Amino acid sequence: MTYTDDYGLTLSTDSDEAASAYRDGVRLMLSAWQGASERLEAAIEADPEFALAHAARARLLAISAQPSAATQAIERARALVAVRGTERELSHVDVLAHAVTGLSKEALARALDHLDRWARDTLILSLPLGAFGLYAFSGMAKHNQARVDLVERHAGQFDADDWWFLTYHGWALAENGEVARGRTMLERAVERRRENANGAHALSHAMYEGGAGDDAEAFIAGWLPEYDRSGILHGHIAWHSALVALERGDVEAALQTYDAHVQPSVSQGMPINVVSDAASLLWRIGLYGHPVPAGAWDTISRYAGEKFPKAGHAFVDTHMMMVEAMAGDPSGLHARIAAVDKLVADGSLGAGLVVPTVGRALSAFAEADYVRAIALLEPVAPEVVRIGGSGAQREVIEDTLLLAYMRVGDTAKARALLDRRLHRRPSPRDASWREGLAA
Repeated sequence: MTYTDDYGLTLSTDSDEAASAYRDGVRLMLSAWQGASERLEAAIEADPEFALAHAARARLLAISAQPSAATQAIERARALVAVRGTERELSHVDVLAHAVTGLSKEALARALDHLDRWARDTLILSLPLGAFGLYAFSGMAKHNQARVDLVERHAGQFDADDWWFLTYHGWALAENGEVARGRTMLERAVERRRENANGAHALSHAMYEGGAGDDAEAFIAGWLPEYDRSGILHGHIAWHSALVALERGDVEAALQTYDAHVQPSVSQGMPINVVSDAASLLWRIGLYGHPVPAGAWDTISRYAGEKFPKAGHAFVDTHMMMVEAMAGDPSGLHARIAAVDKLVADGSLGAGLVVPTVGRALSAFAEADYVRAIALLEPVAPEVVRIGGSGAQREVIEDTLLLAYMRVGDTAKARALLDRRLHRRPSPRDASWREGLAA
């Protein structure tokens, strides 16, 4: 008997139990839902020589920041698929092997080639997409458009109501400025599959980017209790609610959410999310003129230093520099900037000079040298997109430039920037600032 995945692609296993568990595991992984690991392990137990189950488990381990275990799993998949695997499965494992072992540039190129032949291979199609996907972390300035181009090139391969494709099509559109169209797709995606944390996350983004903060907060309040705290996006989706609270000036609500869901001691999310969410939220709180709770920066500093001791990832390094600037670690900050400078010089950091420049600007801002912060940030502001992540995450850098303008009294530049932001996304905070500058 021939077994297939959810999209009709052949699975090289003789076990009905293994095929069923694999389908479940991939479905749960693609929706960022708990239970994926258990189902993939069940697939391997039912058929220890099922290469794709080992490969999917490797991908899940990589997402969970377990690189050694992920490498072992993908090497097992490589050995097995060479003995029992179709041409598609051989390519599938090869792409995942490059992604799991950190060969991101090669993984992206191989994924795109693979998708030209097997566009319905959703685990591979997921790799370039999302805020932390291969496109976002490629260093490309136009990665938002690249995601849209990719999903629209392959849209004809998927049913109009496919929950997974709606999630990533809608996300790509919303991040690229087509917010209303993207939100419609994302609402449909969550309607089609409620147990879809990636969909709920993307919908929260679309609402935020459309200026519908109240909608985002209400949606998260109604949906998040259904999502177990062990879910990798639980803390990050809560972070979106905290961001909305800050937008309307309710720092108490933002900090309550931070304490309950976001800070390292309570979040079970991916370390990249825990560090970036905590750092950017605390930075924003201080930036907007509110006191940051005593010890908060020290707590995130200890966690972040353990998880990311070395430089080498543009998005992570940007947030680590916030932590080091605010936790009283000038030597750590200067060492990281120097390490990033070296990576830029040898061409191994795709985002380029924007990362160390932003780091120096953050350091200057923390020292209240707003003139220097402006001088550093202005030239690279259009390039900040290259660090990856989402628009909501990167906005903290633009916020820093805006507040620097306001603190040196450059009302003309502050008004111009606020006008652009308000045209892009209605915001009660920006509207209040703009009104104050006009007075």
